[in-house]
Amino acid sequence: MDNVEFLLIIFLILAIQKMLKSISHPPEWDRWTKSAQIANVVIIALNVIFDHDVVFNFVWAAFLLAIVYFVYREKALQPIRNFAYSMLPYVAISLLKNIFILFDAALYHRLHNYFDTAKMLAFIWICATWFISNRQEKVRKKDLEQRRLEELQNKAIAERKVELEVLVKERTAELLSQKEELQHALAELRTTQDQLIQSEKLASLGELTAGIAHEIQNPLNFVNNFSEVSAELIDEMAEELEKGEVKEALEIAADIKLNLEKIQHHGKRADGIVKGMLQHSRNNSGERQFTDLNSLADEYLRLSYHGLRAKDKSFNATMITHFQENLPQINLVPQDIGRVLLNLFNNAFYATQQKQKLIGATYKPEVTVDTSFTDTFLVIKVKDNGTGIPEEIKEKILQPFFTTKPTGEGTGLGLSLSYDIVVKGHGGKIEIESKEGEGSEFRISLPI
Repeated sequence: MDNVEFLLIIFLILAIQKMLKSISHPPEWDRWTKSAQIANVVIIALNVIFDHDVVFNFVWAAFLLAIVYFVYREKALQPIRNFAYSMLPYVAISLLKNIFILFDAALYHRLHNYFDTAKMLAFIWICATWFISNRQEKVRKKDLEQRRLEELQNKAIAERKVELEVLVKERTAELLSQKEELQHALAELRTTQDQLIQSEKLASLGELTAGIAHEIQNPLNFVNNFSEVSAELIDEMAEELEKGEVKEALEIAADIKLNLEKIQHHGKRADGIVKGMLQHSRNNSGERQFTDLNSLADEYLRLSYHGLRAKDKSFNATMITHFQENLPQINLVPQDIGRVLLNLFNNAFYATQQKQKLIGATYKPEVTVDTSFTDTFLVIKVKDNGTGIPEEIKEKILQPFFTTKPTGEGTGLGLSLSYDIVVKGHGGKIEIESKEGEGSEFRISLPI
């Protein structure tokens, strides 16, 4: 047996051992491979001792065929089968060579070049097959590693999916809880907002009522005075009739009639004020009607002024009106626009009142109301010479709940509601010009 056969057995056994490291296998396989290595060494040693190549070539061939059969039988060793099978041509050529040597040495000597060439080609085939098998094994291991990584990744994804599902459930439950809390808070906020708006309306109504009380007092005083005078005139007329002075009695009767006309006039005036108060106190139905803005502004201007005077008898202000004649009537909700005007007038008088407290008697409060119209808008301006609005808060005064008044004197909803009524309710606009220490001007434009 030459060195090639010895090396082939070693390589085949090493390939088997390498394969066993990467697969699950019975423990006895490791013992068999070690025993095969030892047997291979023993065979080569015996061949060296006894120097009988032909016999040992048959032994080597049988030993190698046994190993190839072992590879063929075990499915786990399938990746190295091609390498094992590639040795069979070499074994067959060697056996045929040995047979010729035993039975016809002369023929062998004539054909030995062919045998050597065939063995060389078979050996090349073994090397090529080993190289290809080695490449395939690397690809197989790479695929196995990739599959292993994919399995680990899929397992990690599955575990992460379970974790995320748990997190999503927890987060969903948390969000549902927060949603319920927010809905509850929103409901409470809306209730509070409605209460504040109602408080603002009631405060507006209170200020209006104070002005109405002052307004209605004048016609009532006239009614009382003319009633007393008329009662005295009736007594005088009765005395003149007893005296037979018919002419004098008729003159007194004419005076009584004049007094009754005055009583009727002031009674209607009081009736109109009461009806206006009742109309303002009703819930806003949102019904529009064509309205004389000059009359509406004049009425609420006086009611605002007298409302403040009812609280502070020492306060006086000059009211200047520039009502444009032939002002067209405009389709609006009188109660809503009246509330807007009342709020602007109240703010104007309040600003002048505060400035008067700071400066004293040398200051003369003035509130000016001006109406005009263009082709598209009817404009009303409310101007005062009060404290003015600081530049840093000018952008905030239309925001809900923002107020410059002390705690308890304002809700901060007056201008916010006015903005909603004018802009959102009537499609108009509110513009503000103010200079701190000099006064403010509010311009309301309503589409005609």
